[in-house]
Amino acid sequence: MTPDDALATSARLMSEFAVRTGLSAPKQRAERYLWTDAFAVCNFIELFRRTRDEKYLRYATDLIDQVHRVLGRYRDDDARRGWISGLDEEAGRSHPTAGGLRIGKPLKERDANEPVDERLEWDRDGQYFHYLTKWMHALCQAALFIGEAAYARWAVELGERAFAGFARGSRSGEVVGLYWKMSTDLSRPLVPAMGAHDALDGFITFRQARHAQMRLGEGAATALSGAIESLSLLCRHRDWTTEDPLSLGGLLFDACRLCRLPGEERSNDADLLEELTSGCSNGLMAFLAGRQLSWPSSQRLAFRELGLAIGLRGLPIIVAAVAQPRSRFEGRPSLRRSLDRLLPHESVSERIVEFWLPRAQHHDASWQEHCNINDVMLATVLAPNMFLLAAGSPGLAKSSRS
Repeated sequence: MTPDDALATSARLMSEFAVRTGLSAPKQRAERYLWTDAFAVCNFIELFRRTRDEKYLRYATDLIDQVHRVLGRYRDDDARRGWISGLDEEAGRSHPTAGGLRIGKPLKERDANEPVDERLEWDRDGQYFHYLTKWMHALCQAALFIGEAAYARWAVELGERAFAGFARGSRSGEVVGLYWKMSTDLSRPLVPAMGAHDALDGFITFRQARHAQMRLGEGAATALSGAIESLSLLCRHRDWTTEDPLSLGGLLFDACRLCRLPGEERSNDADLLEELTSGCSNGLMAFLAGRQLSWPSSQRLAFRELGLAIGLRGLPIIVAAVAQPRSRFEGRPSLRRSLDRLLPHESVSERIVEFWLPRAQHHDASWQEHCNINDVMLATVLAPNMFLLAAGSPGLAKSSRS
């Protein structure tokens, strides 16, 4: 597929998504889902960057507003009303992420006295930490590209609330983990187990948000510092090996961001990047050995494989950052070895696209079951720069119009 074809396909997928979910059809009920919408914001900005078509930038900013207006408030079938944060209408509009953001699942959250049904829990609402960090990433990218400081401020406020709500403390007050899923108002855990990569996502994304806010002339170098320190400790000396394709892609995405973040005193970024690439290398070899990419579509989930494809698109970014003269990652032969093991498999990304693209075009049943998330993540694979790369100098959107 040529770059022009990839861009055109990404644009078609995202335009259909905008109509289908009520973004470009104001009279239609908005269908918002936080994970998918985080990718979508980055995709729309990338489409604007590449085409200079103003409608894509409008879609991105409208989507941010709609997510906050829908997922920052209680559901229609909830007895509670208003902003999750409890702020009044005016304050809530000024601080839409201050209470966190709902997932956007089809069923309302489980009541406090309701027994757990593991199957139903997947379809119940609440808040996920790793969805919140994805949205923080989208806000940071939009903030820097558009030059809108409020987006970066909202990302930091979301990080503050997410950490306060999800952190699990010991009796001594030390943070020993993060809850996987919390109630909408963050008052009680719905799934107490910790996600394997939640602390890593938080550690990197919180630093990204702080950096974005400072680049836009707001915030302080100490913003989120306590949370970042606690999350850093949760990431120490971990084996990040996983055979799950979505998790592998997430690790590569995190590695891609980590190597581009400004270095910080007392940070162990080089050790962490070495551990991440080692885990990705071992995990990818195990995943490929399992031959899951040869299974029929009925036994596979497109969005999980597309997550891996997105992460693999970031490999050249990691390699380039590590190769920079006087990089904080130089003198790490094991890091170089892990990257050398990964690079020959960069083409797995194309293999995944070649398998799923015809199924998307023909509305195959295996695709349609998760149509929105599949379409948006496929669009990201086809035009990944705004999701994977730093957004550049603040206000690029404004300069591109002049």
